[in-house]
Parts: sequence; structure tokens; C-alpha cells
Amino acid sequence: MKKSDETYIQRALLLANLGKFETSPNPRVGAVIVHQGKIIGEGFHRKYGQPHAEVNAVASVHDKKLLKDATIFVTLEPCSHTGKTPPCADLLIHHHFKRVVICNKDPFDEVNGSGILKLERAGIEVETGVLEEEGRTVNQRFFTFHEKKRPYIILKWAQSADGFITDNKKEQTWITGSLSKQLVHNWRAEEAAILIGKTTALVDNPELTTREVEGKNPTRIVVDENLSIPEEALIYSKEAPTIVLNVKKSKKEEHVEYIASNFRENLAQQVAKICFERNLQSLIVEGGTNILEQFIHASLWDEARIFKGQAIFKHGIAAPKINGTVVHHQHIQSDELTVLRNL
Repeated sequence: MKKSDETYIQRALLLANLGKFETSPNPRVGAVIVHQGKIIGEGFHRKYGQPHAEVNAVASVHDKKLLKDATIFVTLEPCSHTGKTPPCADLLIHHHFKRVVICNKDPFDEVNGSGILKLERAGIEVETGVLEEEGRTVNQRFFTFHEKKRPYIILKWAQSADGFITDNKKEQTWITGSLSKQLVHNWRAEEAAILIGKTTALVDNPELTTREVEGKNPTRIVVDENLSIPEEALIYSKEAPTIVLNVKKSKKEEHVEYIASNFRENLAQQVAKICFERNLQSLIVEGGTNILEQFIHASLWDEARIFKGQAIFKHGIAAPKINGTVVHHQHIQSDELTVLRNL
């Protein structure tokens, strides 16, 4: 590995993250093309179903004759199969790239080393594993989904200064401020699905959309055992698909899918399976406490994002108890945000 390889891969990783709101269920990928120590082309995967990073990078190069003596730095192994777009490995072979430097091997079953093998058989020098951990972080949802056969799971809640998630009144109570709310909407735009329970739906009547920011709405999942949530609730709006876990029916009605579930078994595992089967690679669990604790007890979570507000409730429903490694802490106006990783 050349010393400069990490520098160019770092640039490719920055490019990859530019597509974080639009690429799912595809991974985030960036590509940088270098000729004689100079960047001559760049690209990233902008949107699911559109050209991949390698295609966009090659297209940005004005003099294609330079490519036969160039190195392309790419954050994920070039694909070797035909999906929504042609194989990127074939494109690199067609242009006779001298060298390909890769951050991560693709865990997707239809690739998983075959892209690398195809490049090597074509006589192209291939280097892998450059800034591998950084690459896994950029695509942690993609890797979790394909390696663990479940979505990347984020637990999120807000609690009062004295540790309550709600004051138990039958009306919505805001714990955090406007900037924290906007941040949550930004998070939603990055994830494939979002989960709440019946009580949250009845008390808060949330829409669970990204209306505070620009971005796609996640698929909504609600746990409603006996279908107690009224049809006019915002959770059923046509702004996004909705999945309802219940005991009464399994049926698809326009944008709403009812799934009969076993409420005697751990719901967290059932939700993870439902997400995997529907290619939903990430999930935010927004509560309440009972649902959050089911994920905690099953150790089915990757991150916990916990807001602490200034309010003092004195009584109510206690916030979940969770153990993890603190990876981030910040103040947002008068709120505190702590992010934990699962041990």
C-alpha cells in the first residue's frame, strides 16, 4: 500500500457520505480517480437505481485515454453483477485501469469478492482493506444488514432531568427543544424504518415524517395488538407506508400492511425479521419504554440516542435502563444528547 492511498480513500469516504439520504438499500460509495498524483475524476452513488460511484467518476474524466494509467480509489468493492445498473467491475476493465484500491469487500452475496476476482483476472492490480474500519462505519447499516441478517437498530428517546420518559398524562408533553426536534427529523431521513407503540400513537398522534427537513420519509411500523388506533390517526396518512403489528389480521390495504404477530414472543425479534424480509436496512425505535426495553433485553440494538431535557416530572414512566459505550455527547440548546454503542 502506498502512503497516499489512505488520503485518496479518505476523500472517497467523504464523497460516499454525500449520498447518505438517497442510496438505501444500496450502500454509500465514493470513488476518486488519480493519474500521476493528480485527481482527474470523482463521483459518488447519488440515488438508488442511478449510476454507481465508479460510473460517475469515470464520466467526470475529460480525457478517457488517461484511465489506462490511472488508479481508482473506491470505498466498496466494484459490483460484478447486473442489478439496476451494469457491473462496475466490467466498466473498470473496459477502460484498462492500472490499479484499483478498495476500502471494503462487499458483503452482499451476489458480489462478496467476485468483483475483486474479476478485476484481478483481467490483469488489474487490486489493493483491499485501506481504512477498512472507517469504511465499515460509513456503511454500518449495509454491513449489519448483510452480515447479521437484520436492520441496523437505533434506539431513541427523550427523558426528563429526573429520568422519566413521560409524566403519564394523557396528552403530549415535549421534553426537548426545537433544534433537537429538527435533528430527529434529520435522523429519520437517513433511516429506512421507524417504530412506535400504540400508546405513543394514541397520546402524541405522530406523523413520523421528515417534515422539518428535506428528505424521504421512513416506513412506519406501529405495534397495535388489538387495532385500537383510529383510522384517522396521522400514522395512517399517505405520506409513507405503514406496517401494523397486531393479533387480528394479515392484510395489505393500499399503503398500510397489517401483520398478525405473536405478542407472547419477543416483538423486537419479530420486527427485525419483518424489516429484513422487506429490505429495510435500518430502524429507529422511538418508544415507548416497554418496546424500547424489549430491544434492550434482546440486545437487538446498535446505537442508543438519548436526549435529556430540563423538565422535572417527579413521577411518571421511567426511562429505560441501558448499558453501552458513550461515543458522543453534546449540548443542543438546553438539551443534552448522549449516544451509546452496544457493547
